[in-house]
Amino acid sequence: SSGINAEYGRKTAAHAIPKLYSLDPDQGEQLIDVVEKLLQDKTTLVAGSAVMAFEQLCPSRIDLIHKNYRRLCAIVADIDEWGQCAVINMLTRYARNQFVDPNKKTAEKGSDEESSEEDSEDSEENFMNSLQTGPIDAVDPDLRLLLQACRPLLQSRNSAVVMQVAQLFYHCAPEGEIVHVVKALIRLLKSKRETQVIVLTNITTMSAKYRKLFEQHMKSFFVNASDPTNVRLLKLEILTNIATETNISVLLREFQTYVYSSDKEFAAATVHAIGRCAADISEVTDVCMHGLMNLISTKDDTVVGESVIVIKKLLQMQASDKSSIIKRMTRLLTTVTVPLARASILWLVGEYVEKVPKLAPDVLRKMAKSFAEEEDIVKLQILNLAAKAWIVNNKKITLLVPYILAQAKYDMNYDIRDRERFIRKVLCPNSENPSPLEKYAKKFFMTSKPPPNLRSTFKNRDEYQLGSLSHMLNANAVGYQALAPFPEVAPDSSVRNVVDTSWTAQTRESRSSSASATNHKTRGFYSSEGDTDEEDSDEEDSDSEDEETDSEEESDEESDEESDEESSEEEDSEEEESDEDEDDSSEEESSSEEEIVKKPPPKAKPPKKAKPAATATLLDFDEPSVVPADTAPIVTSTSVTLDELLGDFGGMSVDQVSSGPNYSLDNMRTTHELLHRMSGGGLAVDYSFPRTGASSGAVPISLIFNNTTDQPITDVKVDDIDLKGGIEFSGFDSIPLIAPGQSSQIGININFNDTLQPAKFTLCCSKGRFPCKIQPPVGELLSPFVVIESDFDSLKGKLSGMHEVTGECSNPGKDFGTISQLVSETAATSICFSAESDCLKFASKTVAQEKTLLITLNAGDVIKITVNSEAIVLGSMILKDIIKAIES
Repeated sequence: SSGINAEYGRKTAAHAIPKLYSLDPDQGEQLIDVVEKLLQDKTTLVAGSAVMAFEQLCPSRIDLIHKNYRRLCAIVADIDEWGQCAVINMLTRYARNQFVDPNKKTAEKGSDEESSEEDSEDSEENFMNSLQTGPIDAVDPDLRLLLQACRPLLQSRNSAVVMQVAQLFYHCAPEGEIVHVVKALIRLLKSKRETQVIVLTNITTMSAKYRKLFEQHMKSFFVNASDPTNVRLLKLEILTNIATETNISVLLREFQTYVYSSDKEFAAATVHAIGRCAADISEVTDVCMHGLMNLISTKDDTVVGESVIVIKKLLQMQASDKSSIIKRMTRLLTTVTVPLARASILWLVGEYVEKVPKLAPDVLRKMAKSFAEEEDIVKLQILNLAAKAWIVNNKKITLLVPYILAQAKYDMNYDIRDRERFIRKVLCPNSENPSPLEKYAKKFFMTSKPPPNLRSTFKNRDEYQLGSLSHMLNANAVGYQALAPFPEVAPDSSVRNVVDTSWTAQTRESRSSSASATNHKTRGFYSSEGDTDEEDSDEEDSDSEDEETDSEEESDEESDEESDEESSEEEDSEEEESDEDEDDSSEEESSSEEEIVKKPPPKAKPPKKAKPAATATLLDFDEPSVVPADTAPIVTSTSVTLDELLGDFGGMSVDQVSSGPNYSLDNMRTTHELLHRMSGGGLAVDYSFPRTGASSGAVPISLIFNNTTDQPITDVKVDDIDLKGGIEFSGFDSIPLIAPGQSSQIGININFNDTLQPAKFTLCCSKGRFPCKIQPPVGELLSPFVVIESDFDSLKGKLSGMHEVTGECSNPGKDFGTISQLVSETAATSICFSAESDCLKFASKTVAQEKTLLITLNAGDVIKITVNSEAIVLGSMILKDIIKAIES
């Protein structure tokens, strides 16, 4: 049948092979021979069906793929859509079997480089750095061929094809290249509901491993009112996975809305998500605990029950005083009806019975009355509480514990009866003969427990192949083939070499360009508009290649240089016209093809008119930015005295000389070291926050350059500015010269976007290049906000619940004036005059996003501090800084 001339006939024969095998398995060997011939078919119509037959008949026969691997990579874009799914799935398994892990060498090289640095970055930061710097060129060429061939398919209209390419990059590509699939997956979220569920499930698994991969698209996962429960839960899981210190305040505000949803299952899952955020991000642990304590006073039993369970887990992870929280939660035993919540409260009382010795007997007395009506899980915790209370102090419960054990002795559940026998034999209440196990009772019942691990349920789901039914079900489905681990040593790559190279990557360019005239519309689907110029240039190059003779191959060097310059100009113009996604793809494809095939210039080709280079592109980062006049840097020399300045300017007054923001040394506050003179080759740089001369949304910073050498330092400038997290850098102009022993001062503006992420850049001068970073104190992210007391109280009332944090500190004997000064030094605030004599009020707003932050201090033997803020994380950190400043 494989000898049929018609393409449709061979395609139908490939479809018939699995059916024949199911009817007569003894014909397997003969059918495998037919599959081998069909796999060698060069027609794209047959290739997909042949691979489907291979997957169902003999998926372990990798040897049949070796000689067809490169050809399948070359034609995968031209196969029908469902055939593409089968081919990419098969090539994924082939890549896991034949190539070494591309991230292994990257990790080894990254660890060698980081070992030489003083400040090592965490794994998430290394991952984000790899997204910008690109992968290390240690990927197998055949694996690189597969990735480049499949990447254009991310634009396919078929969601299954996009999902297959996404799982290929997730399982086989270097970590720095997984980012290419993000936008394609986000686009699929606008598809039908069934597709949306599958895509969200796969995104959840990816976000559990790479937290910052989808952080920029956080708002795409906000829950809509029309979303069904399963979609809501998946979106909530993704939002929890991508929660970081920079976006947690936005997420907590979103979660605060979800908690009051009419969907009870979704509301309970939101409470659990808040607990996970509190466990993962220590800066918001107190805020989340305060919000959860407010939730237990609501009327919704589901929310209250889940809140109690989460608080129980958080208390196990905290080392702070727990007695006040436990006392408050025990009051809920009369109102909470959720069995798991009641059991959690009893567990907390029993676990920390030594911290609440007077509370435990009273709780045990109340639960003894309702023992018979409680659920089994609650009864077990009552027995545990009775045993622990007996060990700590059995004088107050001499009659109570035997009464509870007597009820448990005749219970219907055998687990409860067994627990009662065990406790009676170990503790022996009212027994004359002590048990030999009694001395081990404390070890049995009161051993310290490890804190719970609040992690995503999708954490280990990536053991299944993304996009498969087993991954959706989180269990092995019938017919599932697990992906093999990467081999330690790559098998021999020569098995993929074939004598006929007509379909390899080396000559695919000439074939595709010659056929593009007839298939332009079909291929245009898989390429962006920016690639059309490149395809046209390939056509011209292939046409000129056919017309060349042997004598033309020995052209002089001048023509080669002109051709290289012309082609580079064409590539530059193409980069300007292409969009951002396809730009990376075209660069990789063109660079790989230039390495393999070097084309001689055509014999007679009129020179192309170069496009004007005056238009600025997004890649021209080296060009100096235009700074507004009001933010222009001011360079002064501290060695010049005021008398000299007045002498130089004659009769001019000092007011006439000043212009722009005032960054004089008199306005300087605490100075921080940016570059030590030993590290900077004699150039020492300090910085401070003057809080004056700020531009819109930016924090003003003053830089002081000191030349400690006996030689001039020239051309001081900033390069390689890292703009992650929405940071904006402006106002720095180059300093042409700093004389020996002299200093210069310059003002810059940095928009930190209300985050504590450092602004990283490279300081360049005649002494070398020095990496630097400026991280602002949390108080410098604020600006004073003038408000009257009535408006202050109104704003404070709106910022309650999770937006409010409180703290206390001892009064070291400082008066109100000193405390007010300490608060103003800690944070850029404006004092609000209050009618209360023992109260101080301060108001401010964040510099970038203008979020309100209010501070209230109530004096006494103990100073009570309350911070109300829209920026939840900043409010918690400001509170800690104020307490530290007052107590110091």
